[in-house]
Amino acid sequence: MLCPLRTATLRAAILVALAAPPAGAQKFHPDDPVARDHDDLHVPRAPQEIELSSGWDVIENTFFRPGPKRASVPAARNVNTLGEVPDSSWWQNRIGARPMSISELVRGPNQGDGPDLHGGWTVLRGKSGGITPGFTIRDARGDVYFIKIDPAQYFGLATGAEVIGSKFFHAFGYFVPETWIVYLRKEQIQIGPEARVRVLGMKPRRMVPADLDKILSDAAALPDGRIRFVASKAVPGRVVGPHKYFGTRPDDPNDVIPHEHRRELRGYRVFCAWLNHDDSRSLNSLDSFVSERGRSYVKHYLQDFSSILGSGSDWRRMIAPQNPRSGNEYIIDFDPIVKTALSLGIWERPWYGIPYRIFPQVGGIEASRFDPDLWRPEFPNAAFQHMRPEDAFWAARIVSMFSDEAIRAIVREGDFRAPEAEAHLAQVIIQRRDKVLARYFGALNPLGSFHVSGATVGFANHGEDAGRARADGYEYQWFALDNQTGQTRPLGPVARASGRSIPLPADRAQYLMVRIRTLAPGAESWRKRVDVYLRTGGEPQVVGVEREI
Repeated sequence: MLCPLRTATLRAAILVALAAPPAGAQKFHPDDPVARDHDDLHVPRAPQEIELSSGWDVIENTFFRPGPKRASVPAARNVNTLGEVPDSSWWQNRIGARPMSISELVRGPNQGDGPDLHGGWTVLRGKSGGITPGFTIRDARGDVYFIKIDPAQYFGLATGAEVIGSKFFHAFGYFVPETWIVYLRKEQIQIGPEARVRVLGMKPRRMVPADLDKILSDAAALPDGRIRFVASKAVPGRVVGPHKYFGTRPDDPNDVIPHEHRRELRGYRVFCAWLNHDDSRSLNSLDSFVSERGRSYVKHYLQDFSSILGSGSDWRRMIAPQNPRSGNEYIIDFDPIVKTALSLGIWERPWYGIPYRIFPQVGGIEASRFDPDLWRPEFPNAAFQHMRPEDAFWAARIVSMFSDEAIRAIVREGDFRAPEAEAHLAQVIIQRRDKVLARYFGALNPLGSFHVSGATVGFANHGEDAGRARADGYEYQWFALDNQTGQTRPLGPVARASGRSIPLPADRAQYLMVRIRTLAPGAESWRKRVDVYLRTGGEPQVVGVEREI
């Protein structure tokens, strides 16, 4: 028998599921479309902290999580009747739901002004090895931050990527830590009496001044001696480890939808491909047991964007421009391995020879050879492999909300102090955005943002706005909907509209449906139907959208 908490959570999950009822079932409920998934019900006890091995993460997803057969992939289970992802402990609708100003975008997740730079920092623990050596500090205000640096020869490479990434992924809708670029002198940092350091291959031990000297020995700095840092504020609550991209967390009663069936995790692939976040693995996620509004529950974060946008590591596993394999091939990718072996090395991987324009601040990222469909993370991701065309369309519509001006403003927050490198990176992101939109707005009918205005239903054509093709007009037909059975009856013949608005029918049944097809030469997929449902009791309201894929 299910406990009351799990029963309530399951009920909430059902309310936000796609409206695809069996024959004879009620199609829409009075509260559709659901705006929030109440997966923040009170949990009296924190889940156990999960420790995930980086090596096992690669092995498990490469060898034990084979991709699903495309025909067997079900629709995402956490979307509302409009096909949108409701707000939840995973997601907060931002730029996809409303316009965001440039000032909002560049502020990103930051609520304050960053770590105190006047009272000095106290080191709590350090990490002297690995790709991003750094340490954890407490500032004079008592706030805790995770600190990373760039090597001297790559000023801004990883730290700039971290800040830029945090602002993009916050705007998309994910929860990310507050993050700043800051400059501080070495003498303003002291080691706390209880500080411990973790050296690769060794047990943690007491941290001594020589450890800090080693971490900062090759740190990028300004001419006046101030060292450049990226500071990420510790997230609220008690950290309980990362989340995986498949299954659920068994000790979190709010976690009832398998992660591979969450649209925001499937669509995460589109965002990662756009910004070349190939290190989008479980270890770069973070679950925290938080207390908000009188309830305790698990909140899901993304973190560590220092290896996006061409930043990565070299053969020594030190910060450097990303390897050309990044985004083009898995770490262990059997198909190219076999082709190379069978050809005795004559066959060359397609990404060999891709030209990259490298700056100290901007590494291996380009747009000319970028293909969103062929993009690969470091290793297979179950949620990415379950992405369907409607999931990709949902994410691409969010990508389309970033104007050239907005992209340039966000890149400027990387504080590269190198105008040519900044302009280059912004232009590459813009060009990759256009490729993402061309691909995913070309797979189905790209209409969206449906709304009732006076006596018409208006909409946007995201594909046309992105320059994918030009619409000659729209075919439409109205139907009355029996909400109790899901059956429809035509209210008239197929008609045609020249613009992006369709007149409401004279017959105002309680529920209506209009079927729309876009007429555009060279874009046959735009003829796929989009069914838009309205509730007409009182002011007409759009309550549902279904797409042919």
